[in-house]
Amino acid sequence: MKLASMKNGRDGALVVVSRDVKTAVDASAVAPTMQAALDDWETLEPALQALFAALNNGTAENAFALDFNALAAPLPRAYQYLDGACYISHISRNRAARGDSLPEDILDAPLIYQGISHGFMAWNDPVRLPREDLGIDFEAEIAALTGRVPMGVGAGEATRHIKLFTLLNDISLRALIPAELKRTFGFLTGKPASALGPLAVTPDELGGLWDGKLVSGKMHCWVRGEKFAEIEAGIDTPFHYGDMIAHVAQTREFEPGTIIGLGTVSNEDESVGCGCIGEQRALEIIAGGKASTELLKFGDSVKLDHRDYRGNSVFGCIEQTVAPYA
Repeated sequence: MKLASMKNGRDGALVVVSRDVKTAVDASAVAPTMQAALDDWETLEPALQALFAALNNGTAENAFALDFNALAAPLPRAYQYLDGACYISHISRNRAARGDSLPEDILDAPLIYQGISHGFMAWNDPVRLPREDLGIDFEAEIAALTGRVPMGVGAGEATRHIKLFTLLNDISLRALIPAELKRTFGFLTGKPASALGPLAVTPDELGGLWDGKLVSGKMHCWVRGEKFAEIEAGIDTPFHYGDMIAHVAQTREFEPGTIIGLGTVSNEDESVGCGCIGEQRALEIIAGGKASTELLKFGDSVKLDHRDYRGNSVFGCIEQTVAPYA
């Protein structure tokens, strides 16, 4: 099943989207918003699946042509946003470039921070920031949206609480992050609002891309109109979504509508490119002592699109331009 949120107030209006993403149908008779659907997922999912089936076989009443420009983030406001750094090559390259080694306990538990959970940008919203000298960067990720998660859940059963997946652009400000991390209290100003892809997709709709732990497929990235990367998302990480959920759930329950990202996709094979500019710059520093790829400036564009092995977009693309905050 594919879901989306039309732009409507602060939380959007829930719609069911056809498999070919050409049409949609209002889902307000089932749940007015994505959050309302997640709040009572077990009860409401069958009715949403029925709408999806009717839409795909041409029997849905009041179906309409889908306009992606009318879509907000699937979950514009979330109760919790957790983001990891689970692809080891991403971590090791960034640390090596600044002369640091990996922590000795890197494989003991996933690295996770808690970010801004309100104000997720739509797939095509400009990334508006006060200055362009902040070291503006994108990070290409796949995020899970959970239902209620009990405290103490194990990694093996944690993924059963994932209801949807979506694309994520985790915005990072590289000029601010080092000083914040040096103070050993984590990210804050270096992590502004992020963007979500236009579509949220149930695990069953992913078919063979979802193995119960990781989402496979190719993450395509473009920067300033040029191809930047084509990365396999389902490899090169010792941790999966269940590990992340279980780690955080040691001491807290999750409210329905928690967004959790596995981190910037990265492969050990350097030839596939990088899921952020920071990692590419790290490779340049390691190889030649100096970074040559510029971070984002006002007017620069980024496009992300996770595709299956037949080249089909899975979540719809994120396509954003950096612009001054007015």
